[in-house]
Amino acid sequence: MCASFHPKEDLVVSASLDQTVRVWDIGSLKKKTASPAEDILRLSQMNSNLFGGVDAVVKYVLEGHDRGVNWAAFHPTLPLIVSGADDRQVKLWRMNETKAWEVDTLRGHMNNVSCVMFHAKQDIIVSNSEDKSIRVWDVTKRTGLQTFRRELDRFWILAVHPEMNVLAAGHDSGMIVFKLERERPAFAVSGDSLFYAKDRFLRNAVLICSDVDGGSYELYVIPKDSIGRGDNLQEAKKGLGSSAIFVARNRFAVLDKGNNQVLIKNLKNEEVKKSGLPVPTDAVFYAGTVCCWSNDMESVALLSKHTIIITNKKLVHQCTLHETIWVKSGAWDENGVFIYTTLNHIKYCLPNGDSGIIRMLEVPIYITKFSGNTIFCLDRDGKNKTIVIDATEFIFKLSLLRKRYDQVMSMIRNSQLCGEAMIAYLQQKGFPDVALHFVKDEKTRFNLALESGNIQIAVASAKVIDDKDHWYRLGVEALRQGNAGIVEYAYQRTKNFERLSFLYLINGNLEKLSKMLKIAEVKNDVMGQFHNALYLGDIQERVKILENASHLHLAYISASVHGLQDVAERLSWEMMSLLCQREKNLPY
Repeated sequence: MCASFHPKEDLVVSASLDQTVRVWDIGSLKKKTASPAEDILRLSQMNSNLFGGVDAVVKYVLEGHDRGVNWAAFHPTLPLIVSGADDRQVKLWRMNETKAWEVDTLRGHMNNVSCVMFHAKQDIIVSNSEDKSIRVWDVTKRTGLQTFRRELDRFWILAVHPEMNVLAAGHDSGMIVFKLERERPAFAVSGDSLFYAKDRFLRNAVLICSDVDGGSYELYVIPKDSIGRGDNLQEAKKGLGSSAIFVARNRFAVLDKGNNQVLIKNLKNEEVKKSGLPVPTDAVFYAGTVCCWSNDMESVALLSKHTIIITNKKLVHQCTLHETIWVKSGAWDENGVFIYTTLNHIKYCLPNGDSGIIRMLEVPIYITKFSGNTIFCLDRDGKNKTIVIDATEFIFKLSLLRKRYDQVMSMIRNSQLCGEAMIAYLQQKGFPDVALHFVKDEKTRFNLALESGNIQIAVASAKVIDDKDHWYRLGVEALRQGNAGIVEYAYQRTKNFERLSFLYLINGNLEKLSKMLKIAEVKNDVMGQFHNALYLGDIQERVKILENASHLHLAYISASVHGLQDVAERLSWEMMSLLCQREKNLPY
């Protein structure tokens, strides 16, 4: 039914419907050497006598199951074997160099045990069964710890990840991947002290609670001079209940779900007060377990699976941050920036909701404290770590947010802040003048200069780019600022004579308007000549332009209206002559 290799030794364990578990010695297989050609010739022979010949020898036969055995597996490090059979039992076996024997039997499954194996890192056994359940057993105490059930599906197969705390189980309608417990170590921070639990040893921890079997807690009183592994700790004071939390220096609260009340106890585990709850309650929480308070207790971050909500101490909402992957932990720095971790990143969140990535993570961590540019944290193995980060980016953004411009300029001069993301952020937040200090590309500098109103930098960039569109945009911005000199220069570079003439009209610069009139004459631009003559108020010039353009009637009207009688009479005779000439040429 099953066969698996030993993780280190030349052994194979097999399970069979003959109600036995057998351990095979395959050491002789290592000694065999043969060329590939010889292997092909002997393939049929090898298949026929692999377990019947001398290559694999039965070392132990383990008997004890009353029905067929479905699964057997070695312990990853200890000389133990676990097996599961149709007799609904899980058996634990031990072996040495000369013999193997049964250690204990684990009972609890109500149908055939389909698969069973040791956990890779914990002293537990995991088994599943046709009774639609997965059971977890303590290897040391040989007792059941947890049971998981499905309503409709029988379980058939299990797989344990060799390194991670992840298991997979196959059932009638598919597969599930799950964890047996949280990988985040239980910890709390008080001042400069870290209290946490690891490997069943206490690391300065004083109160531990569990929800298993209805809930229980263990209270440890730590002497002030006790450090290290807690070898000098007094025996734990235990009790039933869930959500055990401290509510004062020498008081803790325990939720009694059965009676829907909270019990207040002292450090001797004696009940000193109890209080009924107005509504049915499943759990009570200390703020630190789901909330992270800032050092000055003015702000709080509320953490959920994918969301961080930041409020002030009166729970007035400040910002909300959404993540696509789980938020693991968080802590505040002394400047009011919230530092948090996800599965793959260390990130920050500013008071206004702006966020960013500080660095990537190879493995998840759980922040316990943040100070200066150092993160103090625990990993999934409960090991203390410190990670030094570069806080320049979020300190820079925080300085902008709080309008500390002297600090901003100091950081610009002394740090390596750069990149498109930073430029885009500064533009988005309305600081294009600051973004100018990071940019070398002339087109980007031109755009930022116009956005910030820095006309001199815009002129310098426009000279380098020398593009008609950029000169036009420079002229528009200079006109908005009332800088007539830059407007004139931009119009000259684009040869926009109409706008130049109008600019000189607004400024009252008649000398340059006269020059624009001469330029229009050279270019034979009739409309340009007329507009400039109009701007100059030169009626004789306008009449002359209309006459040269063969608009005698318009020239006559202009001369008559403005009192140029001699010119008007001359134009009148010319028009009469033209009319007579046309009548002579008409056919009769």
